[in-house]
Amino acid sequence: MSTIEETLRIPKNRWDDAAAQQNPALEGLVYRSNLLGSDRTIANIYGCNTSCKRVELDHMGRPTEVLWVKGSGSDLATVTEKGFAGLRLAELLPLVERESMSDEDMIDYLSHSTFALGRPRQSIETLLHAFFPAKHVDHTHPDAIISLSCAPNGKELCEQIWGEKLVWVDYTRPGFLLSKWVGEGVRANPKAELVVLAKHGLLTWGETAQECYNQTIKILQEAESFIAAHRGDRKIFPGLDIPPVAEDECHHVLQGIMPPLRGTLSTRQPAILEYDKAQDVLDFVGTAEANQLSQLGVACPDHLVHTKRQPLFVNWKPEEGIDALNQKLKVELEAYVSRYQEYFTTFAQPTDKMFDPYPRVILIPGIGMINAGADALLANVSGQLYHRAIRVIEGSLTFGGFEALKPDEVFKVEYWPLEIYKLSLKPPARELEGKVAVVTGGASGIGRATARRLAQDGAHVVIFDINLEGAQKVADELSAKHGYRRGMAVHCNVTSEEAVTEAFARVVEAYGGVDIVVSNAGIAISAPIEDTSIEDWNKTFDILAKGYFLVSRAAFKVWKAQGMGGNLIYVASKNSLAAGKNAAAYSAAKAAELHMARCLAEEGGAAGIRVNTVLPDGVIEGSSIWDAGWRNARAAGYGIKPEELEEYYRKRTTLKVNVFPENIAEAISFFAGPRSSRTTGGVLTVDGGVVNAYVR
Repeated sequence: MSTIEETLRIPKNRWDDAAAQQNPALEGLVYRSNLLGSDRTIANIYGCNTSCKRVELDHMGRPTEVLWVKGSGSDLATVTEKGFAGLRLAELLPLVERESMSDEDMIDYLSHSTFALGRPRQSIETLLHAFFPAKHVDHTHPDAIISLSCAPNGKELCEQIWGEKLVWVDYTRPGFLLSKWVGEGVRANPKAELVVLAKHGLLTWGETAQECYNQTIKILQEAESFIAAHRGDRKIFPGLDIPPVAEDECHHVLQGIMPPLRGTLSTRQPAILEYDKAQDVLDFVGTAEANQLSQLGVACPDHLVHTKRQPLFVNWKPEEGIDALNQKLKVELEAYVSRYQEYFTTFAQPTDKMFDPYPRVILIPGIGMINAGADALLANVSGQLYHRAIRVIEGSLTFGGFEALKPDEVFKVEYWPLEIYKLSLKPPARELEGKVAVVTGGASGIGRATARRLAQDGAHVVIFDINLEGAQKVADELSAKHGYRRGMAVHCNVTSEEAVTEAFARVVEAYGGVDIVVSNAGIAISAPIEDTSIEDWNKTFDILAKGYFLVSRAAFKVWKAQGMGGNLIYVASKNSLAAGKNAAAYSAAKAAELHMARCLAEEGGAAGIRVNTVLPDGVIEGSSIWDAGWRNARAAGYGIKPEELEEYYRKRTTLKVNVFPENIAEAISFFAGPRSSRTTGGVLTVDGGVVNAYVR
């Protein structure tokens, strides 16, 4: 970064008239919102709200003044016109005369004032916008404003910058009272140009979308410049006490700590982890005061929702080694849970039920930050918000200190009935929510269908394949359909010990561990025994026996480190049980898979590891194996034409059906989830009914 503006993140005015004209929805409200949301120093993910007031025609054609305000749960960066709730303004304005109003009564009232049906639930901060005597309003949570308001003399600092233009509102939880204070404060000050909500955020306004945006950016430029001028050349977090470890060593440390850490964090509910080694994080955790600073608490309610009141800071030095770090993590996690239980007991009402007591942010000097969430997106959101927390602490320390929300204030937000109600509206968790699945040979055929089905069941799916381009295509499809990091592609030759080890290491670093492994990578070579070369025999056994062994061994190592069981599923074949003419190498290797699975079921049971096998037959559709010559060879063995093979397979089954990749994926889904929780060493045939392959 070359300029002071870039270094200090002083925001630039990025309004573009042409772009605004291309997105004119709600008089530029959507464009303005997206512009603000694209800068996370201004608007946290899922936080903040914007609004405009305009006259609309109601269902009877009557002109009605409507407040359009960003609905609950959406993100300013991506919100569309459909993400704004519409309410009849005339029904909201009289509320400013009330002395008090409970959250429940307010939400009920807002729901009865709905103008537009089929829109998201109204924000708890709707009345902030309704009570403003301006057409367009921005409510943002900028780092600079929160930094100033969390400094020991925050109000005085803001008065130095803005004087009579400032309306300062002391901290109170969002809701009716805060909205009333804001409305009264603005109306009482004809010179007001901004409202600073202590330990919360900023309110600015204008008569047009552009005027409102310009005002927001102007205020933030003034705030950032003020902080920069007072900081001078000082570096608040130099990160010199414990510098970052070398990349190779960091990789080694993560492999040693992520699986057991994930296992512990998943005690109450499944956790997905995300590792972060950004420079601001490394500078913060490598600073001598980071342990004490990180425990002061959260700066604002917006951070709290995804980071909890405190992160876990592990007081460790790289020279102590991985074993010491794992031991400290174990001890500190137990202490963290005890502190959380004490915090809950101190402030809880009899009807409150304690949330997951484990941390969502783990800070390790020399390593960085590990974030936990119910899925990859929420782990990422936790990380995003702690970046904001670091910057806020840094800004406040410029003025001599950082004052966080008090524990009782935090509890009132964390266990806020409205937040609990929002959680109750979430759809039920799918079977594999919070799980990580590896599918070998996942770029095509059965593997691809399996990846799609496990993702549909809620899993994060990693595609192992030597065809990286095909694997990436499947992974991209899964993420596009199911969400952030729901698919991941890893190049892996399952016959290489080194490649398999590295592939699992990448999964561990990406998600913290793995829960389900589907061993599916395959090959098929058909020839009479006298025409089967030693090269073909070795290649078949390398992929189908050695490959399954290497993948299973790597999976067992991760599962035993995680300490939360595991689920191994082999895709074998009807040939595991039934003799295959002109397929001695293939059939023998498939039989080896089946027996290895049974052995591993016995071996893994004490550790909660289940091992089961699916036996398909004649799955031709989408298979790279059949396209590579297996079709012609099998047809020749049966004395039929290659194009007659599907019909031949269908007719020989008891059910007279063809078997498709999705049928195999359905069986794998059963073994992968809780429906088969009492089954291990099992065999499930999916072959339409081949008599000589019936399990005896």
